[in-house]
Amino acid sequence: MSDYVLDASAVLTVIQEEIGSDLVEPYLRMAAIGAVNLAEVVAKLQDRGLTDDEIDHAVLLLDLDVCPFDAPSAIVAGKLRGPTRHAGLSLGDRACLALARSLGATALTTDRAWVKLQIDIPVEFAR
Repeated sequence: MSDYVLDASAVLTVIQEEIGSDLVEPYLRMAAIGAVNLAEVVAKLQDRGLTDDEIDHAVLLLDLDVCPFDAPSAIVAGKLRGPTRHAGLSLGDRACLALARSLGATALTTDRAWVKLQIDIPVEFAR
């Protein structure tokens, strides 16, 4: 079981060697990522001009435990819409939080909007 769930922003911070990557890297081996967030990572890398081979290589190097987005996760993510609307969280963000709740884990993000959340899911900010 993973103690942490990474959102797309945390993974992108590491891949792109941005500020905060040093705070996220120690969690990579004990963290999971949801399939929805992995799709976000791949899409963002493609937007930034990486080739399919470069994307595949980057994802392979991270060696993350990827968790599916199933019906119970979808229901929890949908129900998180109300409590997270004020912070502007996306479906991907809520999918990450739903996975963290289901695993009893802490969500790790570099998105400042999550700092304002008042929910029963632990969140750590890595920046």
